Amino acid sequence: QVQLVESGGGSVEAGGSLRLSCTTSAYTDNWCMAWFRQAPGKERENVARIERDSTTIYTDSTKGRFTISRDNAKSTLYLQMNRLKPDDTAMYYCAAKARPCWQNWTPRGDEYEYWGRGTQVTVSS
Repeated sequence: QVQLVESGGGSVEAGGSLRLSCTTSAYTDNWCMAWFRQAPGKERENVARIERDSTTIYTDSTKGRFTISRDNAKSTLYLQMNRLKPDDTAMYYCAAKARPCWQNWTPRGDEYEYWGRGTQVTVSS
């Protein structure tokens, strides 16, 4: 069983930055890793994902502001979030699957096998 633990959430003013981290309990170097978020009353959405070769994909609303990265030596996934907006307020989740990101892709990430418990990000105007 793979465990994912997120950290780094918090409250910040609009325009500020946060860096989220996700540590994994198992070898995930060859896995697809991703960040999702869910705001109250809204569907879960993919924020960014990263393939095992470090190819990255972003949703349009975060492109240019967020950066996903992975440090396999530390078994850690990161999400650097800059120029935060109130619309970025949500619970952020780390997810992993033992196959390429593009395989069986769904907008909600239902195909991901492992999930963290989430870390709250709140952006005030």
